[in-house]
Amino acid sequence: MNIKEFLSPNDTLVEVRASDKTRLLQELGRRAAVTLHLAVERISAEILKREELGSTGTGGGVAIPHARIQGLNRSFGILARLSKPIDFEAIDGRPVDLVFLLLLPANPAGEQLNALASVARKLRDPACLRSLRSAGGTAGLYDAITA
Repeated sequence: MNIKEFLSPNDTLVEVRASDKTRLLQELGRRAAVTLHLAVERISAEILKREELGSTGTGGGVAIPHARIQGLNRSFGILARLSKPIDFEAIDGRPVDLVFLLLLPANPAGEQLNALASVARKLRDPACLRSLRSAGGTAGLYDAITA
């Protein structure tokens, strides 16, 4: 699955400021809710509920928080590069500076798992990570993740 199918240039953010993981996830959830015209509380609650099961910090300064959302018809993503890395309780203990929030429809389907796999594959690639961290502006960040 191509990341362009669920990530738009408007949902690619640079220099995001966050004091901690919870505030970051709430802010990304709020932004997603506005874009998707869904209840902020529902999206934030599902994201935080998933995070309570275990950190989505995958290591190497990357996190892929994700949740299934009732009423969502297609996968939706937000990519954020933080201005300053934050503790995300990642598996390697390193702070996170790249976050890809992925919201999936509640009904399980292989296509949705492909969305998560596509993001994970990109964010494990050292060349892609270098491009994401050195990209200038939102357009550069979007081009780096969708290349």
